[in-house]
Amino acid sequence: MVEMTNRSEAVPGDNERFEELGRGCYAYSADGCSNTGVVIGDNGVLIVDAQATPALAEKVLQKVRELTDKPVKQIVLTHFHADNTLGALAFEPGEVIASDLTKRMMETRGVEEIRLARQRDAALFADLPGNTGVSMPSMTIASSMTIDLGGLDVRLMHLGRAHTMGDLVVWVPQSGVIFAGDLVQKSAVPYCGDAHLADWPRALDRIRAFRPTALMPGRGKSAIGAQAVATAVETTRDFVVTLRDAAAACVEQSLGLKDTFQAVRDALAGRFGSKTDFEFHLPISVARAYDEALGLDQPQVWTRERIADLYDALDGTSATSEAATGQSAEEAAVTEAPSQEADAEAPVATSDAKASDLVSDSDFAASLALGSEDELATDGKDMELAAEDIVEDDKPSDADETASSDKSSADKVLEDAR
Repeated sequence: MVEMTNRSEAVPGDNERFEELGRGCYAYSADGCSNTGVVIGDNGVLIVDAQATPALAEKVLQKVRELTDKPVKQIVLTHFHADNTLGALAFEPGEVIASDLTKRMMETRGVEEIRLARQRDAALFADLPGNTGVSMPSMTIASSMTIDLGGLDVRLMHLGRAHTMGDLVVWVPQSGVIFAGDLVQKSAVPYCGDAHLADWPRALDRIRAFRPTALMPGRGKSAIGAQAVATAVETTRDFVVTLRDAAAACVEQSLGLKDTFQAVRDALAGRFGSKTDFEFHLPISVARAYDEALGLDQPQVWTRERIADLYDALDGTSATSEAATGQSAEEAAVTEAPSQEADAEAPVATSDAKASDLVSDSDFAASLALGSEDELATDGKDMELAAEDIVEDDKPSDADETASSDKSSADKVLEDAR
């Protein structure tokens, strides 16, 4: 029987780790929780992702206060999922920043996301107050922004659709550190229920093009060292591509969802079956891959009812995508089309709160590529990764043996973006 809820023995918040990734950059991780990044500058603190509950956020704040009493100036929410956002207010930040697409997803999916999260991972959200609402950002950005944190510039970047439509990554060039959110995983498998699998590998190429020397993934210990970063990125790519291609092959053979699930599980289990959350995330991830292979560009909203139908289908009650989702891919595509148009036309929200530390970096924004024709149409600008945004490492490192291939990969990203 396919399990609907997370039955991990990990106790959320146990085995805390607070790792230094580079100058002024730290990563908080603990069992059963999403990771939180910390950047400390001369003027204040920036937080990357806010934990699932205020109580868990307080645990992070305690670690920060052991290092500095500087105020938390900004929280960056890399995407809309509840396990990354609902602890935000506990940090008492000056600004809560997300992409404009993430804000749009919070508005349209946020309430159902919280309902579903409480059901699927009850232990993680056990101390979440019952009246908790969506943690909305106070400021949003379209593609990129630079924050002067005092002695450190922090770049927020939307590198294209991947884990969700609106993912941000946080890059600290002086430290060589990138906070990737759930766009990259190291010890866990990616959750793909709201993913754009065809676009995700392109975003990973852009992360590698910056040649970070440390990377905080969505969960678990960080990747420290250029080779460890490259391995984490490539492992994520392998999972995403295998999931996408295996599901597409099943659709080409006109297999139903249940048979597709078994085939994709077989394709992934050998390499990824021992990783954290493999069984927990797989049914939803396969359902999304199946829908995408059928031509559904926008992920359908996950509700508790839709999840129940999905698990009934995988347990044998039904083997069709229509039964698992409550509507056909074609019907869902029609339903989702207006929201996609709204995303494309939505204005960027701004805040009336103090934003003196926030610098709208239009030159940098103009240097970033969003990539696919769909993304370019959505953003309205043709942007490139500029050579000066690629970090070249002239010192010997553990990645020397792959430096040549890394450089050619970065060159290829630039060429493709142009």
